[in-house]
Amino acid sequence: MPLHDWSALSWWPGVHHLWLAELLYWIQPRLPAGYRAYIGSTPTFAIDASTDERPDVGVRSWPDLPEVEATVESDPDEVEIAVATLAPDRTLYVERQGLLVAAIELVSPRNKDRNSARDGYTSIYAGYLIKGVNLLLIDVHRLPARFSFADRIAAELGFVRPPCPVPFAMTYRVGEESPNGGRFLALTHRPMEIGQPLPTVRLPLSVQEAVSIDLEATYARPTAAAYLA
Repeated sequence: MPLHDWSALSWWPGVHHLWLAELLYWIQPRLPAGYRAYIGSTPTFAIDASTDERPDVGVRSWPDLPEVEATVESDPDEVEIAVATLAPDRTLYVERQGLLVAAIELVSPRNKDRNSARDGYTSIYAGYLIKGVNLLLIDVHRLPARFSFADRIAAELGFVRPPCPVPFAMTYRVGEESPNGGRFLALTHRPMEIGQPLPTVRLPLSVQEAVSIDLEATYARPTAAAYLA
C-alpha cells in the first residue's frame, strides 16, 4: 500500500487508531523477554521496587460518615462546548519492569496546525529523549509546508543535523552518558515519498536491543479498512 497524500484525504483519524493497533500486534510478539507493549494516553513511570523507600503518600483512616447525594449545579452563564483539540492522543509505549523505555508517536495534523500545538508537541517529543526514553516519530502529513518536528527537536535539544522534510520516520536511540555531560543520541532517518512503499525501521529498546518494524505491512490494513468504512 503506497503512502497516501493525506493533505487531500479526510479519514486519517480512523487510520491513526487502526495503525497504532497494527503496530501493537506487530511489536508485541517480537519483543525480547521482559518487555511489554501497550497503547495509552500518557507515559507511566514506576517507582523503583529495588529500594526500601516508600512513596511519599500518607494513609489516613476516616470515620464512617453518612452518605450524601452529590449534586452539581451549573452556573447560569456557563456554556459547554466540545473542543476536538482537547481529545487525548493515543501512543504506543513499550515498558520493561514497569519503566517506560520506548514510544511510537504517529503525528496527526492537529499536532502541528497552530504555533501553540507545534510548541507543545515539540516539548513532548523532546521530553521523551530527555527522560531517556527511545522514540520512533512517524509523520506522513506533508502540510504545513517547511515545518518538521525532527528539525524542531534538533533545535530544542541543541544539535545540528541536515533538514528533515516531511514525510519521514525518525528513530531516536538514547545512549550512554557522554564524558562531556548529557547522553549520546543516535538518529536514524527514513524518508518517505507519496505514492511509494513505506520503509522498514528499527524501534530502539536499549543500546543493545531493537525491534524491526515493517511500516508498509502495518500501514496497509488500516488504510484499506478506513477507506472502506
